[in-house]
Parts: sequence; C-alpha cells; structure tokens
Amino acid sequence: MAEALSLTDWVVLALVAEEPRHGFAVARELGPAAPVGTVWTVARPLVYRALDHLRSAGLIVPDRTEAGAQGPHRTVYRVTRSGGARCRHWLDRPVDHPREVRTELLVKLVLRARRGRPCAPLARRQLERFAPVAEGLEARARAATGPDRIAARWKVESLEAIRRTLTAVVADEAGRTRGLRPR
Repeated sequence: MAEALSLTDWVVLALVAEEPRHGFAVARELGPAAPVGTVWTVARPLVYRALDHLRSAGLIVPDRTEAGAQGPHRTVYRVTRSGGARCRHWLDRPVDHPREVRTELLVKLVLRARRGRPCAPLARRQLERFAPVAEGLEARARAATGPDRIAARWKVESLEAIRRTLTAVVADEAGRTRGLRPR
C-alpha cells in the first residue's frame, strides 16, 4: 500500500516533479506572494519536513548538491519514476468533497496550468463527481428549517459557485483551442 501523503507533501512533490529543486527553491514557490503560494502557502520548515517524508517514501531522491548563495550547500532533489507516476495520478484525480476545492482542487488546477496541461479534463471529472452531491444538498436545503436551512442553503450556494467556476475553466480552454480569448 502506498504511503499516505498530506496536501503539503503532494504540492512539494509536484513542484519537484516540474524540475529538480532544492528546499529553498520549493519554499520560495510556496511563499504567500508566489503563484502556487497564493493558493497553498507553506512555511519553509514544513517544506523541508515534506522533502524528508517524500525522500523516505522513495518518491524523490537527491540529484546533486549546489553551493548555497550565503550558506551551506543545498541538496537538489528530483522525482523518482514512482514519484512522477503518483504525482500525475494525483493531479488527474478529482477531490471527494466540496470543502477540498479551495485547497486541493485549486492547487491541482494551478499546478496543471503551470505544466501546460489542460485543466478542463479535471474540471469535467470534478463536475461529474459533484452532480449527485448537488442533488443531495438541494434536497436537504428544501427540507430543512430554521438554522439547518441557513447552513444547507450556504452549502448549496457554495457548491453552485464551484460548479460555475469549473464550467468557466472548461469554457475558457475550449475558447483558447478555437483561438478565442477567455472572458
């Protein structure tokens, strides 16, 4: 059985899979002002912890050592064949629950876009995954009363916003393939 990875582990693995990197470079990509960091920010100590975990799981290996600009040498890691395969599979897999959209799905879409991989296939699979969830939430909202109705309506509207966004991702990519500008 494959070792369980946290979302931080997955994101660090995906960044190393893009190109061999040392921990400081990964941490820079996950800073609050960096494109991936705006979606999933990770403090430098947690990046190094994730690198250690990924290395012990056999998903990355040291590739070379580089001199640090002002400090010690830096170990550059590269993804293993197994790590690359697991990363690709993770990037293709929709999330299970709407509460995972803001974190996991959004970071997957950003990482896919950085690689030049289309986001529409994942967006379509996610829409399919959430179709029965939407039906169930709408039925609960119709039947709910009082405070339960407020929470149920919130969930319905949140999921509807997710569905609109995913539909726009699909439409944007379809427009680009036809030479149109996204709206």
